[in-house]
Amino acid sequence: MKPLTQTGLTEFLERFENFKGAELRSVEVINPFEIKVVLATQDKARAFDWITIELLFSEVEAANLVEDNQLNFIDMENGASIIYEENKFAFGIGECYNISTIKSSSLYLISNTLKYQEGQF
Repeated sequence: MKPLTQTGLTEFLERFENFKGAELRSVEVINPFEIKVVLATQDKARAFDWITIELLFSEVEAANLVEDNQLNFIDMENGASIIYEENKFAFGIGECYNISTIKSSSLYLISNTLKYQEGQF
């Protein structure tokens, strides 16, 4: 897995167009402080081919999760947001602009570190 940095975050989100129209595949709680989110999304760097992205959130401080059988019901039309604020990464469904709006998302995670891995569709 590759670490995602604050400086590389904007480029990362642009590459995947903020995960608009993506599909949430799974949310796995590895332990209370580590959670993995798997998405299928289009990759701008690969002529918009579909790929799988694993996001590994470590040192999780707050989260609102849903069961795997509910993931199909989450609307990803507006994508997802990942922001870096207060030395933390915050992930939430939809267009969010700060940690406060992310906390009102149907699914969110706030962690100290974030890593990602690309995989086959």
